[in-house]
Amino acid sequence: MPQTTRHDVLMELLALPTAPLNEGHVADYVRGWADRRPAIRFAQDRFGNIVLRLRRGRGTQPPLVLCAHMDHPGFEARRMTGPRRLQADWRGWVHPDYFVGSRVRFHVDGRWVRGTIREVVVGKVRGRQRVKTAGIDVVRPVPPGAIGMWDLPEPVIRGERVYARGCDDIAGVATILAALDELRRGRRPVNVLALLTRAEEIGFGGALAACRAGTIPRRARVVAVETSSQIAGARMGEGPILRVGDWAAVFSPGLTAFCRQVAADLARKDRAFRFQRKLMDGGTCESTAYHAHGHETTGLCMALGRYHNMDTRRKRIAPEYIHVQDYENLVRWFVALATTRRRYDGRQGVDEMLGRLERELLPQLERSAGRVRRTQRAGNRQRSEPRP
Repeated sequence: MPQTTRHDVLMELLALPTAPLNEGHVADYVRGWADRRPAIRFAQDRFGNIVLRLRRGRGTQPPLVLCAHMDHPGFEARRMTGPRRLQADWRGWVHPDYFVGSRVRFHVDGRWVRGTIREVVVGKVRGRQRVKTAGIDVVRPVPPGAIGMWDLPEPVIRGERVYARGCDDIAGVATILAALDELRRGRRPVNVLALLTRAEEIGFGGALAACRAGTIPRRARVVAVETSSQIAGARMGEGPILRVGDWAAVFSPGLTAFCRQVAADLARKDRAFRFQRKLMDGGTCESTAYHAHGHETTGLCMALGRYHNMDTRRKRIAPEYIHVQDYENLVRWFVALATTRRRYDGRQGVDEMLGRLERELLPQLERSAGRVRRTQRAGNRQRSEPRP
């Protein structure tokens, strides 16, 4: 089997059409990818989420579950309302101001049918103004169910950046596949699952379904990967980000600390590896869903440019982008998490750190307590002496 590079899998996935509830092209790619790698077992739960399993050896670590979602905000064709006018449903969030006049493309029988948005219907969904449907002028009829995306160029690596119609979260899927590919060629014991979910962009549908269905082992360590808008001091190119929390929740401290320790180990071995640790509170991610259902959970992410294709400077739709080195280093971080010799105890370094501080500081406190008491007694005498 010809070896697929990390960049190959990234660029091939980024070229595929996808939208919430219409992740079939990405799922087919993943199935074919797994079929060519017998060591990696492919399965799907009843909701269509994909589970990939790689296990080698008899390690005692709880399984590591790497999660990403297979959708990106997009359209689904509903019906033709005229010879060249299509009505399509929109799923996901992009500010309504970006729609009218923007160009789109629908995937039909392996080819793209292009069109231009002429009108939209906007309504309030969960307290936020969102586009619900769009009227689109198309060059030829589009059948119901066809996937629609923004009419943007094919993915490309230009300099240090990867530009694509939708990095969020297809680039996350690619990091997991690339890491699994590297792990299967190794020899160390590994116990890794990949959970690739559906319909994240309309409310973590696949993640919530996986929790309800028991798709995730109860003892698992769950690490969800995202591409997240570069805010809160997170800088693109400075390394992947350990996401300690999002807008809604702070994630499991022990697992977060474990990921930081593994990254620090990796950085000591290789000066080219860099990482960041941030509270990415610009939105809510799947980690919140897993955490709320009782799983030990944290998040890793790559800083994303033009979140959901919104070029806020030019006020138009444009390709999303990530940094090549952030992608490379996130793959390496996943491999290190799966193969580290560190033991995960759920508190991860907290007991060790506090024990060291106790051994160091308690004797000092005890020796200095007499001095503090003498100073207090002297102060009391001064306050009790009558003033002249």
